[in-house]
Amino acid sequence: MAGDQVTLLDFWSSPFGMRVRIALAEKGVKYEYSEQDLRNKSDLLLQMNPVHKKIPVLVHDGKPVCESLIIVQYIDEVWKDKAPLLPSDPHKRAQSRFWADFVDKKIYDFGRKIWTTNGEDQEAAKKDFIDSLKLLEGELGDKPYFGGETLGYVDVALLPFYCWFYAYETIGNFNIEADCPKLIACCKRCLQKESVSKSLKDPQILYDFAVMVRKKLGLE
Repeated sequence: MAGDQVTLLDFWSSPFGMRVRIALAEKGVKYEYSEQDLRNKSDLLLQMNPVHKKIPVLVHDGKPVCESLIIVQYIDEVWKDKAPLLPSDPHKRAQSRFWADFVDKKIYDFGRKIWTTNGEDQEAAKKDFIDSLKLLEGELGDKPYFGGETLGYVDVALLPFYCWFYAYETIGNFNIEADCPKLIACCKRCLQKESVSKSLKDPQILYDFAVMVRKKLGLE
């Protein structure tokens, strides 16, 4: 869609922002990236997302779209002539939305608890995290991607957390691939796509960031 003005309000380490970056890259959409200071929120961010005051926000021709999964759906609908992310079948679409929501409610929450807690809380979070990944791996089955033969909506929802796995594993002292080899193989397969590899952050940098936050929380 020539002439579109697209701006992404984002923060570099956000897995939610990375989802949007993957979707835009898959669709070949050119956009302006606007890094936000989450401690000193810009007038633009407060104007474009006055309800939650959070990133990411996609601003398309002056109109904001908020919440990462909703933004990815929006991108899929607006730029529908290339790389469809959601299936056309209504039931399969509903299932995709269910599992993407599962990623938000389980994978994000338990993953965050791993690197922001210690002791028993961390051990419980590790167990819940692996249990959740195993459920997700069951949904993947023997398909190359959650989207079937091509990268899909659930892949886009999950992949940004994959680059955080190194931080979870190092801080929590456990190995995800040992429990979920098919899931990790799928993530590695996705990383071979330029739209994914260029949208995700270096796991080492994210680990360093997590350690810095842990020190501020008095956990190190």
